Amino acid sequence: MSVIKTTDTERDLLARLMRAEAIGEGDLGMLMVGNVVINRALARCFTFKNLNTISDVIYQNPGGFSGINSPLFFSAPTTIEKRLADRAIKGEYYYPATNALWFYAPKPQESCKESWWGQYNSGRYKNHCFYAPLPEKCPEIR
Repeated sequence: MSVIKTTDTERDLLARLMRAEAIGEGDLGMLMVGNVVINRALARCFTFKNLNTISDVIYQNPGGFSGINSPLFFSAPTTIEKRLADRAIKGEYYYPATNALWFYAPKPQESCKESWWGQYNSGRYKNHCFYAPLPEKCPEIR
């Protein structure tokens, strides 16, 4: 069962973004990027109030993902990448991305900022820092 309604096209789009944003982070890193995308589609807070689909989230402007500009985004997803996207769509969450709405990759050797876009740092996985809102700010993703 999925946590959001989706199509094969949307799943493939998510798989491509997960690859483009986090291929160097391995399967778990790609799943965490998927967690953020799904959270944004579920959220009814901040700038995500009117985003209902994976496509809405990925192509949000401003505020989307830089991975859409990567050459890795433009080729068809592999079977493994599709399976990873399916896992994210089904609600398989991983800390620190469990409730995160944002992430970024700091410069090498740089620590995660304590807060970003006014939200607290929920943790780091490899080269990505994740940020989640306080529960009262966005209850839909709790």
